[in-house]
Amino acid sequence: MKTRTVHKPYKKLDISAVRRIGFSFFAVILIGSFLLNLPMSHVVHSSSSYLDHLFVATSATCVTGLVTHVTCQEYTQIGQIIIILLIQIGGLGFLTLLSMLYVVFKRKLSYANKIVMQEALNRTSLKDMGIYIKRVFKYTATFEGVGAICLMFSFVPKFGISKGIYYSIFHSISAFCNAGFDILGANSLMNYVGDLWVNLVICGLIIAGGLGFVVWIDLRLSLIHYREHFKYFKLKKYLESLSLHTKIVLISSFVLIFGGMAVIFCLEFNNPQTLQPLSLPQKILASFFQSVTLRTAGFATIDMAALHQSTKFFMSVAMFIGGSPAGTAGGVKTVTIVITLLYVRALMRGDDNIHVFKRTIDDQIVKRALTILIVSFTITVVGLFVLSVSENAEFIDLVFEVFSAFATVGLTAGITPNLTVVGKVIIIIMMYIGRIGPITMVLLFVKKYNSRKGKDVNFVKEHILIG
Repeated sequence: MKTRTVHKPYKKLDISAVRRIGFSFFAVILIGSFLLNLPMSHVVHSSSSYLDHLFVATSATCVTGLVTHVTCQEYTQIGQIIIILLIQIGGLGFLTLLSMLYVVFKRKLSYANKIVMQEALNRTSLKDMGIYIKRVFKYTATFEGVGAICLMFSFVPKFGISKGIYYSIFHSISAFCNAGFDILGANSLMNYVGDLWVNLVICGLIIAGGLGFVVWIDLRLSLIHYREHFKYFKLKKYLESLSLHTKIVLISSFVLIFGGMAVIFCLEFNNPQTLQPLSLPQKILASFFQSVTLRTAGFATIDMAALHQSTKFFMSVAMFIGGSPAGTAGGVKTVTIVITLLYVRALMRGDDNIHVFKRTIDDQIVKRALTILIVSFTITVVGLFVLSVSENAEFIDLVFEVFSAFATVGLTAGITPNLTVVGKVIIIIMMYIGRIGPITMVLLFVKKYNSRKGKDVNFVKEHILIG
């Protein structure tokens, strides 16, 4: 009797899924750059080269926000619409949008497509993939729609009905996708540094996109389940019912946002070019906004170039951490940092396993976290080294630029427009790797591990000296 193995087809399918994700982003960037290069997309006397349009297309698709020219001055309304479409596609992922069309038209997703979507959306199983995609679409439409309506209360009175609505939709999509693109001028949102309403709406959209769809779905389903089984609502019981992932994301995001706000407030309090001219409430609001935008959004209400060096360094670290998995944010992700810190704590305490909230973290999750952290840091260091050779700028500004690009944040200390050809290419590569890297790199390592699982040869162990 012959036996049949079923491992090879699955392995081939998984590798194909990873390649399709990476290629989909590359294809969207390429098409977007050609569209932006068309005469109808940019102003008549544009000084931008194709490389500049490729740079902007990459920045938009990778939801970064770095630009070589001011968006509203360089691109026509058609070009701006192309940019916002690239942001929407890049924020959710082209394959996600394609699968949404399958679901909308009630076409069944094939097993191959489900595998791809599992990888693209960072899910752990194929269960209810169609339902999950519908929820992603509904949450996206809801947040962006509500955000646009809220921004209209500020933009319509100032810019008129048609322009105010257009601006509201553009910035709502840009904020929720954590893109950081704006069409208000060369100063981002600096003119709104004291506008409480605009600040809170933009921050709310950034946080909503940065937390990840998994968290919002878990919050909603847990609330429904709680109401069905308990007569009276108790916040403590409700929070305890949330998944471990949601708990880690919420706590880490809270600490990073308000901790970052406190650090920025203290470091920039007496800086005459940033916070000093503002009133105390405005200083608090500006510090909060800057801390939130470090969750890879890229908007700014104060001049990044005027920040103290210590602030730029702190913000670079915060940008590298980024937002949370399965959302629109970039960076190595909050959960990755938390798992790494918990691993260090376990080693120092002599624990064999990592425990948090009465749960044990699987060893494979720890390996993924360490892989993401080490590989990501290595890439940023290499990129920084190349920029330090090719660019004539302060080293701290180069650090700020590289971490901003890799984490798909979009903040700059003012050196982006002055980048050389080599510098632009490096930043393009950094943005692309930063957008797909945390997905594809981990999957490549995981697939290789799974394919060799149980086949490794065990040799005699020998101790070496470290540290």
